Amino acid sequence: MGMLEIQKLSKIYNGKVSTRALNNIDLSIEQGEFVGIMGASGSGKTTLLNMVSTIDTPSSGKILINNQNPHQMKKNQLAQFRRRQLGFVFQDFNLLDTLTIAENIVLPLTLEKKSLREMDQKLKAVAEKLGIVEILNKRTYEVSGGQRQRAAIARATIHSPVLLLADEPTGALDSKSSRNVMEMMEKINQTDGTTTMLVTHDPLAASYCHRVVFIKDGELYNEIHRGQNRQEFFQEIIDMLSFLGGNAHELSAVRV
Repeated sequence: MGMLEIQKLSKIYNGKVSTRALNNIDLSIEQGEFVGIMGASGSGKTTLLNMVSTIDTPSSGKILINNQNPHQMKKNQLAQFRRRQLGFVFQDFNLLDTLTIAENIVLPLTLEKKSLREMDQKLKAVAEKLGIVEILNKRTYEVSGGQRQRAAIARATIHSPVLLLADEPTGALDSKSSRNVMEMMEKINQTDGTTTMLVTHDPLAASYCHRVVFIKDGELYNEIHRGQNRQEFFQEIIDMLSFLGGNAHELSAVRV
């Protein structure tokens, strides 16, 4: 059993016309794996992430995270599961402007009513790992986008989640900051063994994963594995995306 097991997952949105956003997806992600999910806009990759993160519910099939099915949990049990087991990183950082960077990062521990000493120890460790010690007392608007995203990653991992879910984490960043953020995500995956699922349309971000799964029209289309060389992997990802008919604007001139 993988850390994340997705079995025969389908999602149909009922409107005037029923839309099948996901069709019979089977995907297993092992403990400690770093997996990217890619596909053109509307392919179903965001729907998949929303099912795994429990924002949305499957029409059929099931999802097991650490052998537990969050979609069968009662509301308060699910809230606790999300808070303790999952970590989230979003494109727009989702940090609170009224708090300092440090206060933002320890938020998950505050909700769990951890002692100040424990919070302080964990904050120091995660801030050092992500290279943001010097900005802890600043407000979110006083730091760069890349620093904000690193703070968001710190917040998402300070409670040692079993699964880290990242939705377009480099979407609002320039290529230098993107690379920096992805190096940090790679480092957390390597040092803490945090199982990570990354949804992205950015080939640079995806090239940091162990493997990339491609979705087309709501179905698993293909997957490719990274060898020793990230540059080669990056090129393979671009080739696959162009083969899938990715739009030109989604394949802007990115440099490794």
